[in-house]
Amino acid sequence: MDFDEFTGTIQHRLELPGTGETVRAIRATLSTLGQRIPAGAAEDLAASLPMEIRWYLTGAVHEHGQRFDWREFVARVSDIENADAADAAYHAQVVVDLMHSQVPASDFQQLRDQLPEDEDDENWGKLFQLVDAGGWDEARGE
Repeated sequence: MDFDEFTGTIQHRLELPGTGETVRAIRATLSTLGQRIPAGAAEDLAASLPMEIRWYLTGAVHEHGQRFDWREFVARVSDIENADAADAAYHAQVVVDLMHSQVPASDFQQLRDQLPEDEDDENWGKLFQLVDAGGWDEARGE
């Protein structure tokens, strides 16, 4: 999948009006995710993504491995994307679901292992709700 296919898929799934809004949603999600996970994990995930997309996980991040919870993740994505928190959380789920279909299962599992899903304030499981529902097509009944 190249950059145009990746962004086009996200734009379609999120029903965003233009490429600018789409790229902003992708950048907000992946750069914030890149801040949260270790540099090596970000590089592993990024390796299978289009060059223009992988940069958000790696090159756009000044400090990997920061400790923050799901709520802070959503707040950061919301701020970068200039969207309300509910939209930002959903956009992140859609971006992560598409990323899931593009990266090796071992790299995606490494991502999940980096993000605690059990604790109330750290409930990163919300990020994977679409993936856990079987992905975009399954969740949409297609």
